[in-house]
Amino acid sequence: MGHMDHFSAGWVTPVLSYAMACVGSALGLRCTVRALEADGSSKRNWLLLASLAIGSGIWTMHFIAMMGFSVDGTPIRFDVPITVLSLLMAVAVVAAGVFTAGYGRSRVTSVILGGLGTGLGVAAMHYTGMAALNLHGKVDYDPMLVIASVAIAVVAATAALTLTLIVRGPVLAAVAALVMGLAVSSMHYTAMYAVNISLAPSSAALPGATATEFIFPLAVLLGSFLFLAAAYVALSPTGKRHESAAAAQLLREVELTTA
Repeated sequence: MGHMDHFSAGWVTPVLSYAMACVGSALGLRCTVRALEADGSSKRNWLLLASLAIGSGIWTMHFIAMMGFSVDGTPIRFDVPITVLSLLMAVAVVAAGVFTAGYGRSRVTSVILGGLGTGLGVAAMHYTGMAALNLHGKVDYDPMLVIASVAIAVVAATAALTLTLIVRGPVLAAVAALVMGLAVSSMHYTAMYAVNISLAPSSAALPGATATEFIFPLAVLLGSFLFLAAAYVALSPTGKRHESAAAAQLLREVELTTA
């Protein structure tokens, strides 16, 4: 059994990865709200930006955290095509959840299905990204912790969408982003504690790229995209009246559902 260290780079990787998860979540959730204020191609474009923001945010969070992951007795390499696939999968599955939330007629149903899709996107990205690991050994998982990690992602993503769609000020918007950022980070480390590695020592060279050769440059690129997109969203005009109407509609549907 290989001894794993999830924090081999110290506090830098968990703090920076959480910050990136919050930035991606804040941007994506805000774009979802903007989509509710829009129609036609503008609505679609806001939802696409939301999908890219959340998908790239959780991918960046995962692989920044993985830069602090090490296993005694073996180097670690990343399969480049599978790593890229994990990013595309994150965006695609999150898009399914975000578009459901954006186009659904019932706000309550949209939040539930949107949270399910977004949460599953987080989980799909993580486990696809883990499949990209190349090391001298075999990777297995504790099934109960895997289930727990997926449940954390789905529940917290649903909570974040709920907070976003009833938001009436910057405080709740910040809380929603922090909740979803915490969800992504909690899901990641819960899933990582589900990992068991059986070493098979070897002197053979491992295929793939190191984190600094491939992961770090791509994470910097995606991080730059998130910050530039956040600036664009912050400078775009808002539709407060429509946002308030959407919030009121959601509250009415919740009251009818629970009555």
